[in-house]
Amino acid sequence: MQTVEHGGGRSYRSELRDERARRTRQRLLAAARDAFVARGYAGSTMRLIAAGAGVSVPTAELLFRTKAGLLKAAIDVAIAGDDEQVPVLDREWTTPARRASTVDALLSTVVGVLGPAQERSAGLVLAALEASATDADLAVLGEQLVRQRETTAGWLVDRITDLAALRPELTRQDAVDTVWLLMDPAVFVRLTARRGWSVPRYQDWVARSVRSLLLPDPPTPSRYDPITEETT
Repeated sequence: MQTVEHGGGRSYRSELRDERARRTRQRLLAAARDAFVARGYAGSTMRLIAAGAGVSVPTAELLFRTKAGLLKAAIDVAIAGDDEQVPVLDREWTTPARRASTVDALLSTVVGVLGPAQERSAGLVLAALEASATDADLAVLGEQLVRQRETTAGWLVDRITDLAALRPELTRQDAVDTVWLLMDPAVFVRLTARRGWSVPRYQDWVARSVRSLLLPDPPTPSRYDPITEETT
């Protein structure tokens, strides 16, 4: 006798398949992150990554097509902290950043997101940028990562100038370039991995550097000279 499946049964089985696919995707992304950071792009094969995730190579290729596609997905997840398909500048953390009434409050919110994002993604981004110079599949990704950082830097500069004036000698592009450099993942890796900085120390340094490099120096307090009875 044939068993008839009702709509609810099909929906349930579809949800199970979706959940299994999501878990498989997460395992592949975790294995890819570990491999790319430890071995670099050239030293990480799809076979190695698939084995690390406990799946077949065809399964990995079905989900991500190529090794470059897998690296791109791993970077996106590492930067955002999850696999939700929401652009970084459309995420919830931007709401308090937009509502900040002072530059200090704005920078506190931004570096609080930047530090953990760098900790998760800097190694992967560097692997992609280094390989993009010689690997055609990664050339487009490398350029995209550079542009994304410029977009984020521009967003921050525009939020800052909503609250305060830049140094008179700076153009907007000067300010964007400055923030772009401070946010470079290579800077994060050198300070944390090579110089032993903690993530909070890095965050504080970025906030102080942005403030001092982009904003005018505070006025020097007046001093009263009791001998000449003059204010200097």
